[in-house]
Amino acid sequence: MTSNKKPPLIIRLQVLAAIDYVPGATVRERIKAVSQQTFIDRETGIRYVFTWRTISTWLYRYKKDGITTLEPKTRSDKQRQRKVALPQLAEALNDALPKLGKNKVGKTPKSALYRYLLEHNYFTRQQLARTTFYRFVNHHHLLESETNDKLRTAFAMLHANELWQGDTMYGPSLRDANGRWKKTFFIAFIDDASRLITHGEFFYHDNTENMIDAFRSALYKRGKPERLYFDNGSNYRSTAILQACMRLDIHLSHAPVRDGAAKGKIERFFRGFRDRFLVMHLEFDSLEHLNQLAQEWIENQYNTQYHSGIQMAPLQRFNLDHARIHYLAQDEFTDEVFYVEENRQVSKVNVFSINAERWECPVDLRGKTIQIRYDRQRRDRYIVYFNGQRYGLARRLNLSLNARLPKEKHS
Repeated sequence: MTSNKKPPLIIRLQVLAAIDYVPGATVRERIKAVSQQTFIDRETGIRYVFTWRTISTWLYRYKKDGITTLEPKTRSDKQRQRKVALPQLAEALNDALPKLGKNKVGKTPKSALYRYLLEHNYFTRQQLARTTFYRFVNHHHLLESETNDKLRTAFAMLHANELWQGDTMYGPSLRDANGRWKKTFFIAFIDDASRLITHGEFFYHDNTENMIDAFRSALYKRGKPERLYFDNGSNYRSTAILQACMRLDIHLSHAPVRDGAAKGKIERFFRGFRDRFLVMHLEFDSLEHLNQLAQEWIENQYNTQYHSGIQMAPLQRFNLDHARIHYLAQDEFTDEVFYVEENRQVSKVNVFSINAERWECPVDLRGKTIQIRYDRQRRDRYIVYFNGQRYGLARRLNLSLNARLPKEKHS
């Protein structure tokens, strides 16, 4: 009998071997000749016949990746969402449209939109094929602003840590030790699916350094998100945050200018935070006191309390996806993810200069362009990278010590 079931590995290897022995002047001719043959499984007695396209695919995979590609494999996207929901697509289109131009009739071509969304990792080709994308856009009128806004209002990710929204709001002014009033800024991150505040903290300055500190705390507390959706502020577009996201494989995107609805969940939290926390606390002894009270309110009055939007507490919803969450190890190597990175040219004596000082590379990298990472809060420790590989700490150049070393050690 002939079977349509997937053949065992031994049969597929017999098919590939037959290509070398059947008559034919070209590989294509020999493949077609093999497609006319019948192959029998001696253990089961089942007969197999394969089309020339199937045989061509096996041969291509075998030459490209070896025998392992002939074995049945588990889907790489198993237990992941394979389709793109309409609200998710509407959010992606709203993000992409302002960044693309228009054609002669004043419209952005759908083909350009599809390519842009693929290139910027909003979804994969397997999640949304080109023809499906066109059908969704046309059938649901996704390029019409009114329809797009309605879909975005209902938008929510399926799983925790698929998307975080982040933003900054003005906090209360505090009196310092000299009696002067200083503004505060509250930086917070919210998980889209669970509405959990992954971290929120007050700072005296709305700058990149504080933004990185808040982001680092959120990552250590709640794990790594797949995507970040930020405001257009300079802190959220800084090279430092972009480098950190690239090193952690986090997709970074930004809301359109003057579009508060795009960050609806974090904006809604800020409104509740003002109405339910700040109006109840009018005086603070210090920034530390303000942050202590804010953390207590977030964890005890928000994250663990019933949320009508998800019909449960944010922390409870977040914990439902505990098995999917990827936590970062709290060690020096993870800390380096957030370090500043600068390029430096190594001299012929294996020395580079940074911040008006000369340092020696830990290995021989003479004549190379290397990457130096360092903590922005200290300038006495530099880690050397080259071609993405970590080579260790640089040593401060000590000419007198080098003069006493044996020649073979510094030649």
